[in-house]
Amino acid sequence: MSETRSQTPPDITHTTTPVTPVTAAAPAAVRAHPALVMLGVVLASLNMRAALAGVSPLMGEISGHFHLAAAAGSLVTTIPLLFMGLGSIIAPRLARRFGTETVLCGALLLLCGGILLRVAPPVVALFLGCALVGTAIALLNVLMPGLVKRDFPDRAAAMTALYSTTLILGATGSAALAVPLENALGGWRGSLAFWALLAAVAVVAWIPQAVIARRAHQQGTGPAPRAAAGGTETNLLRSPLAWQVTLLMGTQSLIAYVCIAWMPTVFTDHGMSKGEAGVVYAFYTLIQMVGSFFVPVIAGRLRDQRPLAVAVVTLMTCGIVGLLTAPVAGAWLWATLMGVAQGGMLGLALTLMVLRTRDAHTASRLSGMAQTWGYLLASVGPFAIGAVHQLTGGWTLPIGLLLVACAALLFLGLGAGRDRKV
Repeated sequence: MSETRSQTPPDITHTTTPVTPVTAAAPAAVRAHPALVMLGVVLASLNMRAALAGVSPLMGEISGHFHLAAAAGSLVTTIPLLFMGLGSIIAPRLARRFGTETVLCGALLLLCGGILLRVAPPVVALFLGCALVGTAIALLNVLMPGLVKRDFPDRAAAMTALYSTTLILGATGSAALAVPLENALGGWRGSLAFWALLAAVAVVAWIPQAVIARRAHQQGTGPAPRAAAGGTETNLLRSPLAWQVTLLMGTQSLIAYVCIAWMPTVFTDHGMSKGEAGVVYAFYTLIQMVGSFFVPVIAGRLRDQRPLAVAVVTLMTCGIVGLLTAPVAGAWLWATLMGVAQGGMLGLALTLMVLRTRDAHTASRLSGMAQTWGYLLASVGPFAIGAVHQLTGGWTLPIGLLLVACAALLFLGLGAGRDRKV
């Protein structure tokens, strides 16, 4: 069976199922306090984009220091994306073997090490550090939906809203502070290394949770490693619904990373000053928190998320059309529309990984599939749009291709938003 119609009422309390079975003797004390789990989720979420977002404002200095050509310099942003896709493959397997909390704690340690390795003297350390950062973020990305479904089954949508909004807050703060930190800490290395502190703080919050979970596992009082009834497991690769969620995640990520790479350039190429373009882009990033918070909450209260998907895609399409027709005159309006829609699409994609699955194990597996293929697809976007821009000498066709991506999002949202479960 690849997918079934859900018979549950719209409230989020009933759209999630009990997570993995626990032995009859399992006491509540074997699990960390919900407040500690929530703190860990918030701190991990702050780290899920901060190490990436602070790179773009410093690319000129980084490329100049190592004498990197444009193509080589682009690897600083492309390598993490590739490893965010590749690293997603192993996340569910690691969680089954070592436990979710242990892997999350290890991922944050790996992230801390990768951030510091990026600022080591040899250029090879820069690229290796980028790979470690991408892998660490992949583990965090994949395991968070399953953790939310397992530990907050009655508040899954609200928790998804919290961590997706915190994720965007971390990215916004990192981008905004990149240059001030560079000035305060003596260069781009200090600016990038600063975010290792945030990862270290998150590690401290996850260590006790990992210890508690490990003891529970050794005593046989922790969750069973699989949740599928009768020991069977759905083949996600054969599920149309799983592919719809996967491609929805990938397409929205592609648009997001195209905007990260090229939105300020679109504005400056049409006559806007570099300073104003940076401010507009920062606003676009900040306003994403509106969509990332409200869309998951609304989605959790609906049985069928298709109308919500249509509304969010329509908002994004209007912003892209405006960017195509009057990029400078309406820049603030287009940034608002696209920002709210982009945050909303991210929140919707993450929420659907929870709502379209019956248990935490399947949610983690679907998250792994969606983010493996999603980030591999997203990694193509900035390069492809840049190549089309270089070939055509303008932005009409590249931005037009984003409208094609919006059409794909609409189709995928109508499929993934149906009241079905994998």
